[in-house]
Amino acid sequence: MNTTTETIVRAYTVKELAGLYGISEKTFKGRLQPHADVIDKKKGWYFNTLQVRIIFSKPGEP
Repeated sequence: MNTTTETIVRAYTVKELAGLYGISEKTFKGRLQPHADVIDKKKGWYFNTLQVRIIFSKPGEP
């Protein structure tokens, strides 16, 4: 049995990611601000999988 709690890397919306971290969307966006140049802008509603990997590596996995 696997006991690690690893978050699945897939496309996420801001609301979904904020929910994973247990914070508001506004707070989540503020935490991403220092890393905006590395993360880049999302296309449409979703951050793509590469952006999600960067997000999980910068502030840490939820």
